[in-house]
Order: sequence, then C-alpha cells, then structure tokens
Amino acid sequence: AQTNRRMEVMLGYSDSSKDAGPTTAMLALHSAQERIAKWAEKNDIDLVLMHGRGGAVGRGGGPANKAVLAQPKGSVNCFFKLTEQGEVIFARYGNRTLAQRHVESVAAATLLQSAPSVEKTNTETTQKFWDMAEKLNAASHERYLDLLNTEDFTPWFSTVTPLTEVGLLPIGSRPAKRGLGAKSLDDLRTIPWIFSWSQARINLAAWYGLGTACEQFGDLDQLKAAYQEWPFFRTFIDNIEMSIAKTDQRIAKMYLHLGDREDLSEKVFTEMQLTRKWVLAIVGDEWPLQRRRVLGCAVRVRNPYVDALSIAQVRALREVRMNQDEMAEEKKAEYMSLILSTVTGVSAGLQNTG
Repeated sequence: AQTNRRMEVMLGYSDSSKDAGPTTAMLALHSAQERIAKWAEKNDIDLVLMHGRGGAVGRGGGPANKAVLAQPKGSVNCFFKLTEQGEVIFARYGNRTLAQRHVESVAAATLLQSAPSVEKTNTETTQKFWDMAEKLNAASHERYLDLLNTEDFTPWFSTVTPLTEVGLLPIGSRPAKRGLGAKSLDDLRTIPWIFSWSQARINLAAWYGLGTACEQFGDLDQLKAAYQEWPFFRTFIDNIEMSIAKTDQRIAKMYLHLGDREDLSEKVFTEMQLTRKWVLAIVGDEWPLQRRRVLGCAVRVRNPYVDALSIAQVRALREVRMNQDEMAEEKKAEYMSLILSTVTGVSAGLQNTG
C-alpha cells in the first residue's frame, strides 16, 4: 500500500545458468516471468521486473531490443529495468551516438511489447511450442549435469582456463571464489565461471547441452518453425549463434590440453560440434552469423587479433602450469603480467564476456 501497490521483482540470470545450464535457465526464467505476471494481475499489483543481466549470453546478454520484445505478456507493462555491467557499459554508452541509439531502441521495444499484437504473438507461440521446449529442456539439463558431475571436473576447469588468474584482476564487486579455493562449483561465483570459458574461446556456459537436446528431439522442421514464429526462441538461438561465432576449436584444444583429461575434452568438443550443426540448420546459415551483416563482419574482423592474444595467453598458462614449482618469482610475475594483459585484451575483442 505504501508503494501504491507497485512491486519490483529481481530476476537472476547468472546463477540460474551456472546451476542448470543455459537452455534450462532461459526457459525457467521465461516461465517464471509469465507466472509472476499472472499473479500480479490477479492481485492488482503494478509489477516491475528487474533483469539481472550481464554482458555474456550465459548471463542473459545479447541485443536488448529483441530480448524485451520476446518477454511474456504482462511482464513489461511499459516498464523494463535491467543491469548494465562490465564491458557492456563501454560498448553501449562509450559513444554518444551509440548510447542514444541503444536507449531509443530499448525504449521503443518497451512500449511496443505491450501492444496487443505483440502480446498475442508471444502468448500463442509460447503455448504452441512449449511441449517442444520442455523436451529440449529435459535433454539439455541432463547433458549439462552429466558434465558438471564428472569426477574432478572443477579442478580440471581451474586448470584449463585462466580462472585463478582472473581472480587476481582488480575487477568485479565480489571475489571470484568463496573461500580460498574452488574445490567444487558451489565455491565458484558465476561471473568468473562464464568469463573463464570465454577466455578459453569455448563459451561453454552459453550453449552446452543444446546440441544433444536438438539431436534427441530430431524434428528440424518444428525447430525451424519455432525459430521463425516464436520471438523468445528466435532470440535464444540468435544469441547462441553469436556465441558460437566467437569460439575457436583450434585454440580451445590448446587450452583443454592443459588439463590432460581426454574424456572431458571429448564431451566439450562433441557438444560444441552438435550445437553448431543444429543451430546453423535451424537458422539456415552455412557459417555463424552469415546473414547478420554488421555483427558477422565485426566478429570476423576482430577474431584474428583476438586469436593472437589467446595463443599468447595459453602458452603463458602452459608455462605457469607446468613449471610453477621451479619457476623463479620474478619470472612467474612476468608471466602473470602477460596473462592478465591478454585477459583484458581478449575480453575487449570478443565482447559479451562477463
């Protein structure tokens, strides 16, 4: 009553993704928004949903305009609140023209989302394709948990990515790990989990499990129909295609070789190839971002420069991992400085990293 029956509800994207996998997290959040909106309408509450999004796709990142237009009926109501973090702030607001365009784009989507035609499309397509989504959800969740529950997965992850080194950077509002070491995923905070996978040029947190889910579902025609008709699914697939465009299997192999676990490497690469195959088939592209002229061109132009930084980083990591006990402190400090410099450069080059 003191707020004129206005209530703000926070939606957390990051932990949802780390705990359950990207497909399950996005579907759960979509369903939660729909149910909260219905509850608010039933109880005469003026609802404002605050989206705790980050820059990375695994944390809800991606084009904001399309994300707003894909929200369930009643979840926006001309109010859309979200967090802007990390490199996203510079990318969207570092230039006055880009900042104005971004704000206008999000404002326009916020107003359009409540139009009866948009609400009708979102509601009807969600109902039409929800059975398909639940099948994808079940298979993808099982595949994701299979990876995370593999014995000694967390120490392996800490070895094959610059997780420890990322924790030394003077960034973020919280430490990378809870306690002194990441012995399990419960010890690990979500931002370094996603950030470290992007540094290794794998972006696993954005797509893992979807390829297996599509393979088990098997109906490409229905997946294509959902992509064409359902705004939420189209936004989800487009963001995964963008993440895949920023992966590099050759460089990823160099990182995963640091861990000496062929079984885990095989799981990652098998799923990466499956996801790439199905996403390209759904979108109708021969290579990632083929039809997205501006974004596709930008990624292709930046990638070779990022590749050089990634190779320098993984070679430095290999020296530190293999010779840490015998390495002089001065030499170790030099390698650490190189690694931290490349972390910053790779993040700036790839975008959508944190």
